[in-house]
Amino acid sequence: MSTQAFERARLRTARELAGLSQTRLAREAGLTPAAISQFESGAARPSPETTGVLARALGVPPAFFGEAMTGSHDGFFRSLRRTSVTDRRRARAIGHVAHDLAVHASAVGRFRVADIPCLPVSSLQAQRAEIEEVAARVRKLWGLPPGPVADIVDLLEGHGVAVTRLPLDNRDVDAFSLPFPDHPVVVLGSDKNDRARSRFDSAHELAHLVLHGEQIWGVKEVETQAHQFAAAFLMPADDIHDQLPTTVDWPALFRLKQHWQVSLAALLMRARTLGRMNENVYLTAIKAASARGWRRVEPVPLGRPEQPTRLLAYLASADSALARSVLPPQIVESLQTASAT
Repeated sequence: MSTQAFERARLRTARELAGLSQTRLAREAGLTPAAISQFESGAARPSPETTGVLARALGVPPAFFGEAMTGSHDGFFRSLRRTSVTDRRRARAIGHVAHDLAVHASAVGRFRVADIPCLPVSSLQAQRAEIEEVAARVRKLWGLPPGPVADIVDLLEGHGVAVTRLPLDNRDVDAFSLPFPDHPVVVLGSDKNDRARSRFDSAHELAHLVLHGEQIWGVKEVETQAHQFAAAFLMPADDIHDQLPTTVDWPALFRLKQHWQVSLAALLMRARTLGRMNENVYLTAIKAASARGWRRVEPVPLGRPEQPTRLLAYLASADSALARSVLPPQIVESLQTASAT
């Protein structure tokens, strides 16, 4: 790295990745909080020696600070009120590293540039029918056949989304996304070993990339719209309507869960949304599931969650030498470990 190559935003990313405040980093590095603030604002540039000190304190290679930085907003997070600012910032920093990985893989022809349709909603009050139509349009644009999506993680990777699975160490963060224009990032938590939930999370994050992008985030309405999109994308109305029971028929619902690879809760909500179950039947089913403990752990497990493979294949190749020399080793190791378990 040359003496001039220092991307100030990289320092903030590395600091948030480590979960350190400016004051704490200053103490760890033997610097003043004012110096850290000036480095991050661009008012001052650290010397190569100071850059090395910061790198050691943060556990990143010195070259990390010389990498170009692509901006994005704060990310799509559910449960904003229950997720601390520190946790969101660390998660966002992880997303930036995942984007770095995709950029390096793309540079050697190991990952494609994204082709995510940009189909913004008309408003935050958009009707469900509009969201359903957008989900159907994306399926058509991507040439998906009727019925269940075979592997949504593979589908996203095939369209240039950098999907990673990492332990997020927070029960309120199942997944999140960052809408980078070249390689959008979807990070799925490896903390919860639930295939159905993970598939819905993936579809939910796809919804944000399609419907919201860089335009709107951080409000309750976008999360509702993403849920509606995910249900429609995974369970198209024309395909599933007549299959859904009108009564609390558990054997039928178990079969549908296996076929569509979604949760019982999602099936019940879809039956209610599409008018197959009236409100009373739906509530009866929800209460029965709760009494059996199925709201926590459902019967009929679907097996291991779908796993990202393309960036992992890149990391396992000789082509990844440059990326490994500049990316935080703890994130690379976590990514590989999480996907191997």
